[in-house]
Amino acid sequence: MAWATAATVLAVSAGCGSDEPEAAAGAEQAVIGLAMPTKASTRWIADGENMVKQFQLLGYGTDMQYADDDVQKQVDQIGDMVDAKVSALVVGAIDGTALKSVLSKAAKAGIPVIAYDRLIRDSGDIAYYATFDNFKVGVEQAGAIVDALKLKTAKGPFNVELFAGSADDNNATFFFNGAMSVLKPYIAAGKLVVRSGETRFAKVATMRWDGAVAQKRMARLLAGPYRSARVDAVLSPYDGITRGILAALEAAGYGSKSRPLPVLTGQDAELESVRLIAAGKQTETVYKDTRELAKVAVQMTDAVLSDEEPMVNDTKQYHNGVEMVPTFLLQPVNVDRSNYERVLVDGGYYSADQLS
Repeated sequence: MAWATAATVLAVSAGCGSDEPEAAAGAEQAVIGLAMPTKASTRWIADGENMVKQFQLLGYGTDMQYADDDVQKQVDQIGDMVDAKVSALVVGAIDGTALKSVLSKAAKAGIPVIAYDRLIRDSGDIAYYATFDNFKVGVEQAGAIVDALKLKTAKGPFNVELFAGSADDNNATFFFNGAMSVLKPYIAAGKLVVRSGETRFAKVATMRWDGAVAQKRMARLLAGPYRSARVDAVLSPYDGITRGILAALEAAGYGSKSRPLPVLTGQDAELESVRLIAAGKQTETVYKDTRELAKVAVQMTDAVLSDEEPMVNDTKQYHNGVEMVPTFLLQPVNVDRSNYERVLVDGGYYSADQLS
């Protein structure tokens, strides 16, 4: 599809007959409102910066706001953007169920909304959704556990504990369900044992993806069901959570030759966690090239504002409780010690100096 740019739209407008032929030349620049959830994770900072750059290359202005994981603050920020008459909204939601009212206000103002990475639920006012194949993210994480423990051939049993993301983030259930689609057969066969008995999403969810919350829970498990048993693997959905789990493990004496660290999964290829992978402390992370996600969101927005149909590749998987939201899915990549340099350094995501 040929993506029209804002500059092209203005040029076409200037060439049309009008009672006020000079109006287009003095038209205000179209502004895109970018509502991002937090700066606590470096990936969200990169997401915002990437979109700002790409929107500006297309001739748009941007209004980017971070809400510091404060739901009401994000609602207020979006409301202010609507009042400022932005041309479109790209929203990385904190709580995917809390934006119905403010997005209804946006719809009444004729402002299209693109959901960015996190599906916005309970609203019929979402134009499109840009994200990664979130079920596959979980499959990749669980696959790393299967491979590291050699579950296809080893007798076991091995002890595993499960962590999930924030319950108010729709993606968290996709990650968890993807992972459990791989792990459940091994749990059912007794090859994997969850000694805590905590296997339901509601029991293992980590509010706001907070590493400190995960650290506290892992410390509780280590002091309880693992007081006299070893944990062989921990399913973690996100690098920040993994670092909290790692801190609890190291405080309990894991990380020595006599008591090696368990298999630890992650997501987002955050710099600190890639360094941990290089050092052999974290087993893997799922890399999602947010530069490409930013491109998709920018192209979607530009197409909508140019009265074109954005490219989508999924119209059956993401129902938000009100409607099926047309979606473009990008593919995640598993990264571990064997390929992090090729994928992340050769791919230009990090420099070798950053990882040294």
